[in-house]
Amino acid sequence: MSRALQALFFLLIVRPFLALVLGVNLRHAERLPQAGPAILAANHNSHLDTLLLMSLYPLAKLSRVRPVAAADYFLKNRFIAWFALHIMHILPLSRRPKPGASRSGAAPLAHIEAALAAGDILILFPEGSRGDPEKRSALKSGIAHLMEAAPTVPVIPIYLRGLGKVLPRGDWLPIPFFADGWVGEPLVWQGDRATTMQALEARFAALESEGGALPWE
Repeated sequence: MSRALQALFFLLIVRPFLALVLGVNLRHAERLPQAGPAILAANHNSHLDTLLLMSLYPLAKLSRVRPVAAADYFLKNRFIAWFALHIMHILPLSRRPKPGASRSGAAPLAHIEAALAAGDILILFPEGSRGDPEKRSALKSGIAHLMEAAPTVPVIPIYLRGLGKVLPRGDWLPIPFFADGWVGEPLVWQGDRATTMQALEARFAALESEGGALPWE
C-alpha cells in the first residue's frame, strides 16, 4: 500500500509541482546509478533537494530510493513520522542519543547498512542540516563511517544549485526559479577516513567549479 501511495504522491503532486516551479538542467545524468547498492551524496540547501533527487528515478524504482534523514526532525510528531516513513520511505538516523540511552544498543548505522545490502539507492546529505542558500557547507565525517562499513558501495556526489533560492530553510512558499545539477564520478572508500573525506570534498569542489559562479543576490 505504501508503495502505491508513494507513486501517486510523486505522480500527482511532486512531479507536476517541480515541472511548474523549476526548470531543472541536470548535467552528466548518465552517471546516476540505475540500481543499488549506491549512495547519492548531495549538498543541502532546501527540502526540495530530496524530492528532486528522488524524481530523477522512474516511479517503479522509487521504493528502492531511500533518503537518510534526521530522526529528531522527521519523527517529531505522528503525522510527519507517518509521511516520512510511508511516503518518503526515509531511513531515520539519530543525530543525538537519547538521555540515558544505553551505549550497548544496536549500531546506529545498522539499518542503513542493511538497506545497502538489500540493494537500495540511498540519498544522503554529508553537510548535515540545510545550509544558507547557494553556499556549500563543510562536509561532516558521518558519511566516511558509512563508506568504511560498505567499502565497495559507490558514492555519487551531486552538486545542486538554485533550490536554495526556490525554497530556502525557514520558508514555506516556493519561488519559481531555475535549478541546475551536476553528477560526479563515483567514489568508494579510500582506505582511511581522512583520505576519503578529502577525496569527496575534492569531487564537490570540482562540480561546483564546473558550474561556475553566478550572482545569486
